[in-house]
Amino acid sequence: MLWIKALHIIFMVTWFAGLFYLPRLFVYHAMSSDQPSNERFKVMERKLFYGIMTPGAVLTIVFGVWLWLSYGFSGGWLHAKLALVVLLVAYHIYCGKLLADFKHDHNQHGHVYYRWFNEVPVVILIAVVILVVVKP
Repeated sequence: MLWIKALHIIFMVTWFAGLFYLPRLFVYHAMSSDQPSNERFKVMERKLFYGIMTPGAVLTIVFGVWLWLSYGFSGGWLHAKLALVVLLVAYHIYCGKLLADFKHDHNQHGHVYYRWFNEVPVVILIAVVILVVVKP
């Protein structure tokens, strides 16, 4: 089971790396005005979302469910953690929607919006780690 736990943590770190970096790319993309930069950001965002973030998310959830079924965890801390994971999945999906907006040159937000948007996964990560370690 320690291998499953290690893989869960590895893919969680991978997923969060993408969740931290993609909105940062959105900040820079929203600030760019020339076509070569816009095209470069589109490629970077697509590769990050589909090549790193989404596989990281799927594998994090797969190994997390495996751990949950193996150990039979329960309690209020787990319900809170799972609720935060659902929020994180929704955030991930919304990132995909924003990615599509940029892809089709339909971005509706400025760089300041994305700077604030970038802070959401930080708050969720802090809460999840506290819930898992402290189990309040």
